[in-house]
Amino acid sequence: MYPIRQWLNRHLSNPQVVGLTVILLIGVAVVTFLGSMLVPVFASIVLAYLLEGIVRTLTRYHVPRGPAVLIVYLLFLLCLVAGLLALLPTIVNQVIQLVENLPAMLEQGQQALLQLPERYPAYFSADQVAALLDTIRREAIGYARSLASSLSLASVVMVVTIMVYAVLLPVLIFFFLWDKSRILGWTVRFLPRHYGLVASVWHEVDLQIGNYVRGKFVEVAIVWVGSYLTFLALGLDFAMLLALMVGLSVIIPYVGAIVVTLPIAIVAYFQFGASSEFMWVLIAYAIIQAIDANVLVPLLFSEAVNLHPVAIIIAILIFGGIWGFWGVFFAIPLANLIQAVINAWPRVSIEDEDGEDGAGEADAAG
Repeated sequence: MYPIRQWLNRHLSNPQVVGLTVILLIGVAVVTFLGSMLVPVFASIVLAYLLEGIVRTLTRYHVPRGPAVLIVYLLFLLCLVAGLLALLPTIVNQVIQLVENLPAMLEQGQQALLQLPERYPAYFSADQVAALLDTIRREAIGYARSLASSLSLASVVMVVTIMVYAVLLPVLIFFFLWDKSRILGWTVRFLPRHYGLVASVWHEVDLQIGNYVRGKFVEVAIVWVGSYLTFLALGLDFAMLLALMVGLSVIIPYVGAIVVTLPIAIVAYFQFGASSEFMWVLIAYAIIQAIDANVLVPLLFSEAVNLHPVAIIIAILIFGGIWGFWGVFFAIPLANLIQAVINAWPRVSIEDEDGEDGAGEADAAG
């Protein structure tokens, strides 16, 4: 008990440690209990971080911050509207085509399974294949019914949510950029008097989050465009939809690439069969993932990610399980936050430990 009591006395007597601990606990509580209501705020902060780098670049060229914010914000809105008008119809059409082709794809898959006992009689029997097909059919029917019921119940809520986001996000992004100094100044007023440790952690995390968000958006865009051009050159159906899935998969390191492999392989197999074209699609996808992991990630995140892959996977599992999509998206910055707190946490040397132990023994003897 004595080492624990000494540790508590040592750190609880430090006002900077107490202030940092209280702020971290308040942040966790706000995200845990109010996270679902504050999703527009979180999304706006992410996009504001993305645009802040461009604003800083303009200010380095002696453009005042006010005009720089207006220029970047208007260009952002223009690119957003142009991108939605250009890409959204194509993606929606490909989703509709994929849904329409699902029965034919399922029928083709069923025929392939029925041929397994003829091709590999030593490994598969007709009864095993029939049982497998019956299980797949029942699971598919149950999933389709649950999906239809959930969509019918949530359709109105989804439409209202999209409308609210469409109004709130641009407004919040603008004010986060325009009044950044005022918002930060207002926040500092609520910090404890001794907040040097908090400022040290925030400075490191702020730099890492900014670099991570901007780098992640650049990575998504490059992988998306590169995948689309590759799939288009190979003649793969639903090229834009699959490329978008590949681009978004980089948000979840390691896990996303494995998950997206399945739909790409299924679409390629049902389109080309077990042919050389099917293998070329898989090889091209593997090359894209290799370039992303070995070229893009080291180039874009050299300053933002200094974590072991095991730590990244554990962070994704923990924060994704707690906060869903946003926990997955911010898993690496949150892991960096924990690392920054550990690095900034006051340490006591062995001499200090011995000194405290000696003083304690002297007091006891006295």
